[in-house]
Amino acid sequence: MENHATSMYMPTAKAKHEHPSLVTKRSVKFTKKEDHPTVTINGLKEGIDQPDCPPANDHDLHKATTFVKDAKAGRNFKFKLDKVSLDFYDTYNRWYFVYLLYFFLFVIMALALFEDPAITNLELPIWTTMTIEFVCLCYFLFRLAHSKRCMSGIFWMGDIKNWIVLSVSVITLIDMVVYVILINKGKPWIRIVRILRPLFMMNFKETKDLRQAFRNIRRSLLGILSVLVLLFLVIGLFALLAREIFEDDVLLKPDASNYMSDYFENFWDLYVLVTTANSPDIMMPAYDASPWYMLFYIIYVILCIYIFMSIFLAVIYKDYRKHLKNEVQKSVFVKRRNLVYAWDLLKVWRGGAFVMPWQRWHALMKSVEPSKSILQLKLIWKVLDKDEDNNIDKRAFMKTADILNVKIIEKSRYVPIWEKHFPRVYNSAVSQIIVKGIKHKFFGWFFDLLIILNAGLIAFRISSIEWFFLTIFSLEIVFKLYALGFYRYFTNPWDVFDFTVIVLAVILSIAAKAAKDSNTLEQRSLDIILVLRVLRLVRIFNNFEKFQVIMKTLRNIGPSIFSFGGVILVIYYVYAIIGMELFAGKITYYGYPSEETTETFNKSLLYCGNQKLNGTEFYRDHYCNNNFNNVAKAYITLFELTIVNQWHDILCLIKCFFHVHPFPGQCL
Repeated sequence: MENHATSMYMPTAKAKHEHPSLVTKRSVKFTKKEDHPTVTINGLKEGIDQPDCPPANDHDLHKATTFVKDAKAGRNFKFKLDKVSLDFYDTYNRWYFVYLLYFFLFVIMALALFEDPAITNLELPIWTTMTIEFVCLCYFLFRLAHSKRCMSGIFWMGDIKNWIVLSVSVITLIDMVVYVILINKGKPWIRIVRILRPLFMMNFKETKDLRQAFRNIRRSLLGILSVLVLLFLVIGLFALLAREIFEDDVLLKPDASNYMSDYFENFWDLYVLVTTANSPDIMMPAYDASPWYMLFYIIYVILCIYIFMSIFLAVIYKDYRKHLKNEVQKSVFVKRRNLVYAWDLLKVWRGGAFVMPWQRWHALMKSVEPSKSILQLKLIWKVLDKDEDNNIDKRAFMKTADILNVKIIEKSRYVPIWEKHFPRVYNSAVSQIIVKGIKHKFFGWFFDLLIILNAGLIAFRISSIEWFFLTIFSLEIVFKLYALGFYRYFTNPWDVFDFTVIVLAVILSIAAKAAKDSNTLEQRSLDIILVLRVLRLVRIFNNFEKFQVIMKTLRNIGPSIFSFGGVILVIYYVYAIIGMELFAGKITYYGYPSEETTETFNKSLLYCGNQKLNGTEFYRDHYCNNNFNNVAKAYITLFELTIVNQWHDILCLIKCFFHVHPFPGQCL
């Protein structure tokens, strides 16, 4: 076999100038002007040659359209391929059915606000909440039936998510019937089944992001079990050492109880120390007895907090990253599989290879994206058809879904409305000088300087020239609308933020001036205006590249933040329902007596209305508002527990009401 060496000739700039035939004219050219990428397209007005090609039959086109839509949306649905099932599947994915599902998911979760124990003044009659819940369940079952009509029976029956939704719906219906019967007979019934409601949110196909986030967390937890077991063993060892070291000194805690004399109490206190919630309180009795005792806690803190917790976090990150990578690979595989199915339906044999001609691709795109103009479709085609032979191969077609997810805006939409309707005036020399001045960077810097100056005056409570700044900033909006047009102005998030702040400030200022007889309204409106005006300082960050990177990063990870926020809310919901069933009405905030009102304060309202909390840190720290009397208070209590600080004091109510060892608190 002979070896052949090939080289690619790259003409120099001089050669290109002397011999223009060496230069291939590109149909698509990408440039960047201002903050928007611009695509210049040559030759689209002449159209694209369409060689003779038999059109695809309607059924194949319908199937290919469905596959491409699923690839674009990231769906993994095993739908049947007959015409009737495809029509049902198209209906199943209609936006109004999807948004109705989101609406009923929100409603069934929000019912906890109105069910007993409800938020003050929001409680609804039992029959009202029952009817609303029944309607939600009916829609969930309707979605299940609709999906079964579209999906092959084997795949539908094998999907555990469908069975979970069906089972939870049936269990909830049974619970509702039993609850109504027992309530009518005057017998109490705990609706603990409400903790199953979050399963609806995680088991519909439309909530895959929430489900994937929860699944990744669940899988990552399995990898930390070994570290968790080792951590608890170390805590147990130090709990034993603490008892042996401190027991002979007969030390006392501030509440006069024995210090480190009970093994389980030691384990609990050292576990709390890992969360830093009782630091340095738990160390002080030993430190007061001898400074050398601090060596015990120094070693413990270094080992358990700084070493084990770091390993703990590293293992979680490693496992989560691995599972997330697997999820992404699976999503990419599903997308490519759907595109391959669509390719196989529409490909044609031409020139010794399978290709997809413009005619079939155009028909497919008109079905997939009917809202896109012919110019936009030709742009996408030019990007895919690198050889410009009016055919694309399989490799190029596999990029279709990704390109369709790129937002394309025709340049004509950026043309200001004034230029469209009054071109002679807008394009006049004077007008263009004004437009260039408005677009100049010094124009932005000038108003940024005014924002800083305005913030300084607000800080010193100098409000005599508020209307001057409002007028100047309102003129800024008018100038920008003239230069940029409505579309470009309102597609910039910073300009939208600026517009919202200024318009609200103007409206509130007018309302404050109109309310001549209400000093309170005027003062409150002025306070709101000042807050809104200070928020405009955020806009200045957009002028610094590093801040732009941070803001773009936050914007890119926003969907993931919302997904994990949803997971946290779901977990809160489960614990809130359990907490309300166990503790509702046991703790109530009635205020705290002062030195002047101690004698007149109602004795039955002391200790959060519960004598069991007499002498507890829970009451001494004024935590009576941390209760489970309704879902809002339950969420706030759980949030405070998540923050960590003093969470062990809040948990003292477990010992007070259930006498569970070793939770802290001296209960009478």
